[in-house]
Amino acid sequence: MDIVLITTVIASLFVVIGVAEPLAARLRLPYTVILAILGSLIGVAAIFFLRTELTDALNPVAEAILGLPIRSNVFLYVFLPTLLFQATLGMNLRRMLDDWVPILVLAVVAVVVATLSVGYALAWASALPLAACLLIGAIVSTTDPSAVVSIFRSISAPRRLARIIEGESLLNDAAAIALFGLFMGFVMLGMPDPNLGDALARFPLLIAGGAFTGWLAARIAIWVMVLFSQFELALISVSVALPYLAYIGAEQSIGASGVIAVVAAGLTLNLAGPGRLPPQAWANLRELWGVLAHWAGALIFILAALLIPRLLEEVRIGDFVLIGVVILAAVAARALILFALMPLLTRLRLSPPVERPYRVAILWGGLRGAVTLALALAVTESFRVPGDIQRVVGILATGFTLFTLLAQGTTLRWVIGRLGLDRLSPIDEALSRQVVAVALQTVREDVARTTENYELSHDIVRAEAKRFGERLEGAVRTAEDRVDILDRDRVTLGLIALAGHERDMIIAKVRERTISARMAEQVLSDADRLIEGARSGGRSGYNRAARRSVAYGRGFRAVDLLHSRFRLSGPLSRMTADRFERLLSQRLVLRDLGSFIDSRIRRIHGRRLADLLHELLARRVETVETALQGLRLQYPGYAEELQRRFIRRTALRLEEREYAAIREDGLIGAEVHTKLMEGLAARRAAAEERPRLDVALERTELVRQFPLFSGLDEPSVKRLGRAFRTRYANDGDVIIRKDSPPKSVFFIASGAVEVQSAGQTWRLGRGEMFGQMAILLERTRRFEVRAIAPSTLLVLDEARFRRLLARNKALQTAVRASAEKRGIEPDELFSEGDDPTADMDRKRG
Repeated sequence: MDIVLITTVIASLFVVIGVAEPLAARLRLPYTVILAILGSLIGVAAIFFLRTELTDALNPVAEAILGLPIRSNVFLYVFLPTLLFQATLGMNLRRMLDDWVPILVLAVVAVVVATLSVGYALAWASALPLAACLLIGAIVSTTDPSAVVSIFRSISAPRRLARIIEGESLLNDAAAIALFGLFMGFVMLGMPDPNLGDALARFPLLIAGGAFTGWLAARIAIWVMVLFSQFELALISVSVALPYLAYIGAEQSIGASGVIAVVAAGLTLNLAGPGRLPPQAWANLRELWGVLAHWAGALIFILAALLIPRLLEEVRIGDFVLIGVVILAAVAARALILFALMPLLTRLRLSPPVERPYRVAILWGGLRGAVTLALALAVTESFRVPGDIQRVVGILATGFTLFTLLAQGTTLRWVIGRLGLDRLSPIDEALSRQVVAVALQTVREDVARTTENYELSHDIVRAEAKRFGERLEGAVRTAEDRVDILDRDRVTLGLIALAGHERDMIIAKVRERTISARMAEQVLSDADRLIEGARSGGRSGYNRAARRSVAYGRGFRAVDLLHSRFRLSGPLSRMTADRFERLLSQRLVLRDLGSFIDSRIRRIHGRRLADLLHELLARRVETVETALQGLRLQYPGYAEELQRRFIRRTALRLEEREYAAIREDGLIGAEVHTKLMEGLAARRAAAEERPRLDVALERTELVRQFPLFSGLDEPSVKRLGRAFRTRYANDGDVIIRKDSPPKSVFFIASGAVEVQSAGQTWRLGRGEMFGQMAILLERTRRFEVRAIAPSTLLVLDEARFRRLLARNKALQTAVRASAEKRGIEPDELFSEGDDPTADMDRKRG
C-alpha cells in the first residue's frame, strides 16, 4: 500500500480526533460516544464506496482505510500500555491509597461477578461451551468510566466518589484482561468445561508476577532517570520505554499479566518520581503522557469502531437474543455490586456513603469501549479458536459495546438530569446568590477607581454606573429575599472555601519552589482530605482531617518498630525527615490563611463565621507547632539545617525573579541570562538536597531536655537513653487503659495527655510523667490516660524506673510532689526497705 496514502489516512484520523471533542461538547454527548459513531460511519462509508458502482474514484481511499493494519496486537501492545500507564501517572495515588479497600474489592469482585454472571447466563441460553461463555464474560466486564467521571466533575459530585470509580476502573481493566488471558488459554487448548477452582487459583499468580515485574522495571527505570536528571529529554524518553518493556517482559518472559505489570510500573513511578526527579522534568513528563494517552485513547476508539461493520457482517437473528442475555446479565452483575456490596462496605466503614442517585448514574454510565472490542478482535484473529466461537464472540462483544455506547451513552446526561444530580443544592444556590452580590460590590468599587484613573467622560460613567447599580440592587435583593443559609451549613461552606484556598496556596508555593516537589503530593493530599472532610462531615469532618494531617500514621509506627526491634534506622530516618518537612510546609501555609478569611470569607459570610474560622485556624497552628516542637527537641541540629535550606531556596527564588526582571527590562541579553540561569540551576540542585537525619541520637537528646535528669552525668544519660523506649501517640489515642496492670512509667517529651480518674480530669504536658503511682503503690491502674495532641513519650519499665528513682533526687522530689497533688501521702509510695531517702539516711548514719 502506498505510504503517502496511509500517511494521509492517519493524518485525517487526527483531524477527526480534533473535531470530535468540540462536537461532543456541542451535542452534550460523551466524547467516546462521538468517536465510536464517527469511526463506525467511516468504516461503513469505506465499505459502501468500495462495493458501490456509483464511483471508483474513492476506491483507493476506501481500500486504504479498510486495509489499515488493525490487529489486536496493535491495541494490546501499543495503545493499551499507553492508556494504563498515563492513568496511573495522573492519579493522586496517596488519596487513592486512602480508599484502597473499596477500590480493590469493587474492582476484583466486580470483574469476577460480571464474568461468572455473563458466562453462566450464556451457557444456560446457548450451546456454547462454558469456557467460551466465561471468555465472553471476561471480555465484556471491562468498563470505561470516562463519561460518567467527566459528568460527575461537571456537576460537583464528591471527589472521593469520582476517585473510587477511576481507581476501580483501572484495576477492573487489569483484572479483566488477566482473566481473559486465562480463559483464552482454555479455549485454545480445547477445554470446553475448565475446572473453575483451578482457573481462579492461577489468577493470583498472574497478578503477583505482573506486579513484581512492573515494580522491578520501574525501579530500574527510576535509577536510570536519576542518572540522566540533567537531560530532560533523555529522562522522558526512558519513561516512554518503561510501560512497553514492562508489558512485554511480563507477558513473554514469565507468562504473567502484562497489564498488571504496566499498572505496577506506573504506580511505582508515581510514588517515587516526584521526590527523585527534577520538578520541571516531572511536570513535563506527565504533560507529555497526557497528550500521548489522549491520542492513544482516541485512536483506539476510532480504529476499533472501524472494525464494527466487519465484526457484524455475519450476524443472525438468534444472536440478538444472546446479546440481550449479555446485557441483562452484565447490568444485573453491576447492580449487585452497586446496590448490595457498596452499602455493605459503607456499613463496615470501608467506603464512603454513596447516595442512591449516584449509584444509578454509575450503573447506567458503565459504558464499554475499545478494550472490549480489542479483546474480541484478539479472539477472532486466533486460528486456534474454532470458527463458530470466533463469530459469536465478535458479534456479542460488538453488539453489547454498541448498546452501551448508543443506548446508555447518549442518554446518560438525560438520566443524570432526571435524577436531579445536575441541580445545585439549596445551600449552594443560596451561597451563589450571596457570592454574586459581594462580587458585584467589589467590581463596582474597582470600576469606579479605574474610571477615575483614565478620566473618562462623566456622562458615560454615570450611565454605566446606573446600569451596573440596578444589577447590583437586584442581586442584593435576591440574596436577601430567599431563605438564609443555616449557621451549620454556613460553617461548612466557609471551611470548604478555606481548605480550597489552602490547596491553591500549596500549588503556588510548589511552583515557586518554597515547598519541595517531594512534599507536594503529601501536602496536597492533606488539603484534599480537608475539603472532603468539610463536605461530608462539616466542622467535625474538617477537624478529623486536620488531626490526621499531623498524626503519626501506621507506616511511621511500623518503621519505628523496625528501628526498635531490629535496629533498622534507614526507613525511620526517611519518614521522620518527611514528617519534619511536611509540618514545616503546613506551618508555612497556615500562617498566610488568616488574610483570606478577613478579605473574602468575612465579606460573604459575616464576622461571626470569620472569627470562628480564625479560632479553628489558630488551633491547627498550635497543633502543628506542638508536633514541630517535639521533633525539634529530638533533632535540634536537623531543625536548624532545614531552616537554612528554606532560606537558601527562598533566596534562589528571589534571585531568579530578579534575573527575569532585568532580562525583561532589556538590561541583559539572552546569552547572559542563559549563563546566569545555568549557575542558578546548579545552586538550586544543591539546595534541593535534603540533609541527612541521624536517628541514633534520638533518645539521648530527649533525655537531656528533661529537667528531671539534669543532674545525671554523660555516661548515665547515654545509659538511660538506651534504656528508654520511644512511643508516638496521636490525638485521641489511649495510652493507659483503666484496670490494666502497672508495667511502665511514661515521660512526656512533647505534646500533652489527659488523665481521668474517679470522675476527675487533669492534664499533663512536656517534662511531666505518669504511671509511676500505680507501680509504687503496687495497685491496678484505676485511671485512663489519653493523648490530647500528637505526643512523643519515653517509656521506662518498672525495674529500671525503681533503680533510677533510688539514685535520682530530682525524680524523687517530682514523685512526692505529684503524690501530694493527687492527695496521696508520699510515705505510702515507698515501703521502709524501698524508700530511697530512708536508704540514703541510713548510709549517712
